[in-house]
Amino acid sequence: MAERPTIAAGARIIARGVRHRPWPFAVSVLGSVVYGVATALMAWVIGRVVEHEVQPAVSAGSIGAAGVARIVGTVLAVVVVTTVGVLARRIAGSMTTFGVAADYRRKVTRQYQRLPLSWHHRHPSGQLLSNANADVESTWQIFMPLPMALGVVVMLVTGVVQMFLVDATMAAIGLVVFPGLLAANAVFQRFMSPRATLAQERRAAVSEVAHESFEAGMVVKTLGAEDEEGARFGRSADALREANIAVGRTRGIFDPVIEAIPTVGTLLVLAVGTQRVASGSIGPAEVVQVAYLVSVLAFPVRALGWVLGELPRSVVGWNRVAAVLDATGEMTYGSAVLPGEGPVAVRLTGVSFRHVDTGRDDLGTAPEHAAVVPTSGGTSSVGEDGADGASAPTRREALTDVTLDVPAGTTLAVVGPTGAGKSTLATLVVRLMDPTAGEVAWDGVDVRALERGVTSSVGALVPQQAFLFDDTVRENVTLGEDVSDDAVLAALRLARADGFVAALPAGLDTVVGEKGATLSGGQRQRIALARALVRKPRLLVLDDATSAIDPAVEQEILRGLAADTHRSTVVLVAYRMATIALADEIVYLEEGRVRDRGTHVELMARCAGYRDLVTAYARAAQEAR
Repeated sequence: MAERPTIAAGARIIARGVRHRPWPFAVSVLGSVVYGVATALMAWVIGRVVEHEVQPAVSAGSIGAAGVARIVGTVLAVVVVTTVGVLARRIAGSMTTFGVAADYRRKVTRQYQRLPLSWHHRHPSGQLLSNANADVESTWQIFMPLPMALGVVVMLVTGVVQMFLVDATMAAIGLVVFPGLLAANAVFQRFMSPRATLAQERRAAVSEVAHESFEAGMVVKTLGAEDEEGARFGRSADALREANIAVGRTRGIFDPVIEAIPTVGTLLVLAVGTQRVASGSIGPAEVVQVAYLVSVLAFPVRALGWVLGELPRSVVGWNRVAAVLDATGEMTYGSAVLPGEGPVAVRLTGVSFRHVDTGRDDLGTAPEHAAVVPTSGGTSSVGEDGADGASAPTRREALTDVTLDVPAGTTLAVVGPTGAGKSTLATLVVRLMDPTAGEVAWDGVDVRALERGVTSSVGALVPQQAFLFDDTVRENVTLGEDVSDDAVLAALRLARADGFVAALPAGLDTVVGEKGATLSGGQRQRIALARALVRKPRLLVLDDATSAIDPAVEQEILRGLAADTHRSTVVLVAYRMATIALADEIVYLEEGRVRDRGTHVELMARCAGYRDLVTAYARAAQEAR
């Protein structure tokens, strides 16, 4: 049999699934019981038909229409009952299997939403897709054969009782089949369990590589790496093929043996039964009945074997799903709210943040490539702070002891070289992650003390990589919320996107394609900005969110934000001098620390690092001349 730990773990998984869908499961088992009893009674019916209809007809050399009708009617009645049992078992069993799977897909995706961005940094998006799809499916697939296996146990008991009532000698010979079947199943499970486990793991790996390849389609084509990426997927697919072949080879060896054992038992019963008929101990009907029961009763044992065959896959799938559901790092929330409608004041006190990466994620996978990281504005590639899930065993502090104030209604520009911690600061301000140390407060309230949902209703982050869904412009701005077209158009005007949207073939109803493929980078950024503005955030964080927009249009957008009647507190990560100069105050970050802060004029005068950074383009252009 399968190893005890696997059986025990599988039993716990089954109990958990039954608790989620008790009634469909009960109906499925009941249908299986009806099927099992009807199937076992079919042997008795056949025996009676042979005794009362077939034998007299053979002796008489003919059979009338009434006799044929009785035979057909009797057998048909049992077949109808059996069919009803099969339908109940399969329909209710499917409801159980797919219902529980749907429950756990929702659980996994909700957990993804609860877990902080720092957790997502450590897990490839393909792996997370596999957890929510292939792993959930394999976990609960056991509920397809399980009701049948439980129900036909009744068939086994009913059939064995019948056999002994008919003839104890033939029953004892027939029962020799079952130890043989159990032994064959035990050996089968010992060989099958590790192979099924490996096949499930490699199936998940193929899903991960495929999803990553699709996400990186532009990179692959731009660099002409189609062959290399195809070879990488090919290696993963070949590994899965070899694992599946090993599973198929094992089944190919054991299935014929398991199928042959009942046939051998039936032949033994027929041989002994023929002798007992010849001696006058029993009649032909009894031999037919017992031989039929021996062949039919092998089925429950095989059904139990199917359940045991699914157990390893279920346990592997559940372990991967449970790793997500039990993951630490879940955001904690309090009961505080932020009354009012105006812009909020932001204060960071002694904030530090360290990206943790051990080289293997906590779901037991060593990702081959960096992940695509989801953010509040959609999905974006890994930020400039290096939170990419790479294999380095330790990471430096992304931010160290950052303290700063952003008064309500003002604009703060965050400037610094690559790797300075700007993107990390932006995500901490809107609480996509919590700091390793220190506090982020809005209007004097620690964001960790706010009610769930307050941070997303008050603050909005627009990342540099603007993600758009394969949907209309309207749906990309509203994201399904009940927002009027007037409000959508007002947000588009503020983002300076109304002009090009009006020129689209269907205006707001134009489908923009996957990831906004039919739009330019600047157009995608402006729609992403409108998506944030339509919610009238009290805190707006722009993480280099206008980098692909024409500088003149960018200036119009920023001036429009400053003049908006529903003004927000704005924190913007920027590089362009003209953009930075519009801020009320500037913070210069370097190596995760605040090196200086002040106005553009002040920093140009006293901060060499800031001056070198913001004048780099001008100097390069001058040197080129």
